[in-house]
Amino acid sequence: MGRLLIKLIGLILLFIGIYFFTQNIIFVSGYYSLFYRRLPATVSVLAIMSGVFTLLFFRKETSNLGWILLAIGIVLVFLSGGVIFRSTSLWNLLVAFAALISGYKLLNEGKINF
Repeated sequence: MGRLLIKLIGLILLFIGIYFFTQNIIFVSGYYSLFYRRLPATVSVLAIMSGVFTLLFFRKETSNLGWILLAIGIVLVFLSGGVIFRSTSLWNLLVAFAALISGYKLLNEGKINF
């Protein structure tokens, strides 16, 4: 039971770290120019979704394709200007890193070494 509690605490800390990181990132949909045509940002969303789907369900067969689709989708998100980074405080960044690192260590190792 103690090991399950440690894993649960690690998962909660991981989610807290992700929350603090994503608190100041805004994703918007827009258009990007590619070869003098305007394409909707839907292409990037579809590439990311298909990459994650491929990695989750067809890991052994097409894992390289999944990573390639994921990378293409992330690049297209940044090309579309759909990511806006707001300014963040050093305290917010420190809390996010600490929560992410400690949550990851608790999930994988079950302890935190100081």
